[in-house]
Amino acid sequence: MAAPLQYKVGCYSRLSREDGDKPESDSIINQQRFMEDFCTGRNDLAIVKHYSDDGYTGTNFQRPAFQEMLADIDSGVIDCVVVKDLSRFGRDYIEMGFYLERVFPGKGVRFIAINDNVDSLKGQYDMMLPLKNVFNTQYAKDISEKVRSSFVAKRRRGEFVGAFASYGYLKDPNDHNKLVIDPVASKVVKRIFAMAAEGTGQIRIAKILNDENIPCPSVYKKLVGLKYTNCHRLDSTTYWTYSTVHRILCSEMYVGNMVQGCYIRPTMHGKAKKMPSNQWQVVENTHEAIIDRDLWDAAQAQVRSNSRDLDFNSNVSIFAGFLKCADCGRSMVKTKTNGYISYTCGSYRRYGNSVCSSHSISHMTLEKILLDDLNRIIAAVADLKQLAEENQPTSAGSTRNNGAARLQAALERVQRLKKNVYEDYRDQLLSKEEFLSYRQDYEQQEQALRQQLEALAEKAEDVLEQPWVDKLLSLGHLEELDRITIAQTIKEIRIFEGKHVEITYLFSSQLDTLLNDSDE
Repeated sequence: MAAPLQYKVGCYSRLSREDGDKPESDSIINQQRFMEDFCTGRNDLAIVKHYSDDGYTGTNFQRPAFQEMLADIDSGVIDCVVVKDLSRFGRDYIEMGFYLERVFPGKGVRFIAINDNVDSLKGQYDMMLPLKNVFNTQYAKDISEKVRSSFVAKRRRGEFVGAFASYGYLKDPNDHNKLVIDPVASKVVKRIFAMAAEGTGQIRIAKILNDENIPCPSVYKKLVGLKYTNCHRLDSTTYWTYSTVHRILCSEMYVGNMVQGCYIRPTMHGKAKKMPSNQWQVVENTHEAIIDRDLWDAAQAQVRSNSRDLDFNSNVSIFAGFLKCADCGRSMVKTKTNGYISYTCGSYRRYGNSVCSSHSISHMTLEKILLDDLNRIIAAVADLKQLAEENQPTSAGSTRNNGAARLQAALERVQRLKKNVYEDYRDQLLSKEEFLSYRQDYEQQEQALRQQLEALAEKAEDVLEQPWVDKLLSLGHLEELDRITIAQTIKEIRIFEGKHVEITYLFSSQLDTLLNDSDE
């Protein structure tokens, strides 16, 4: 009798407090031991690797260890996935069905959920599996609502519920719902308010702190060991900015008032939205103040007096919103000296060379570069358009369209057949081996048809039919630039040191094809 096939097992475990998981019975270590005990002594299962996501919700499958496991499946490291139960695998029944009924069977991966008596090698999943997945999803939603309600109640009582304390404070080690003063960062906060009260501008305050190499809040939190990320910042920004100083000066947290509910996530998977300030939850005198009310009032008076209303009609450059520093990613700012306009890196202009270099370029130089490049494109479009019209029969366009229609119809037919095969497999009209064989054949046909469609779409003739081609041709030869032309053709302009310019057009991918064809 032949020995049973031995599967290379990847044991997957997951734990999330937000899902309402029980830390004691479902801990990562306990799950791993449970799966090891299950596999021990079985000739058909050999554990190759453990994958664990500690602190990740089951409603989202973009988990680091889970994605690592998928990559190992693709590379052949494992061909069997074992979990303690279905809830450890995930709590979204649609995503779970996608992996358990499509991805794993398609890749020949065996799946075992021990406590739920699920083993794909024994045949189709039982009728209760989709229902269990629905229950897991509903359970996660129910827990999410309970957690949300708990947070609302705590915020109303003035208890802190954030992941990270505001700069200048720490979570009380004895009660994480309370804040205590950070003796190091609080000194910087006091200094910021003192400088503002004396009339120092917020950009000037940021520059002073940067010149003294004082870590900005996001860097400071990482230095003290917190796994902190700031969604308001560019990845390359590791210094004090106007907006950072401004947020500190406008926060009532520093006078002892708890301010929360500024951002609300409407649904379990939804993106957090900023709420109007009149809907924030503010509870007074919940923690020790870093500054007194007199200093707060003095600083607020200076912040209001230093603000100014810009005349956008007279200040807007034709390049406004399009110029970026190629190194730090910040917007370039316009400067006017002796009647000449130039553009400089915003970070350098505000905070000095400790942050970035000038990347300076004059308006005249930039305008000439843009004019020359756009006129080169217009000439290339016109030449290629004329060449195509002279050398192609009038029926070429319709012939090409007919060819694309036939390919698309064939592709849709193959996709229907692939779906029918899957349904036949679900109804047990086909064996697993037959299903995988048919599926592979149809996927190869599908890929070949898609490649033919893409090749047809990428031809220069199709590029010439794009709306932007007509726009450029209608412009003719440009003598000067205006904002409308820039807005219709350009996505971004990156300025490097040495007046090197990199232009990204709204039609860059199509433009590459067109210009390459015109050079041949």
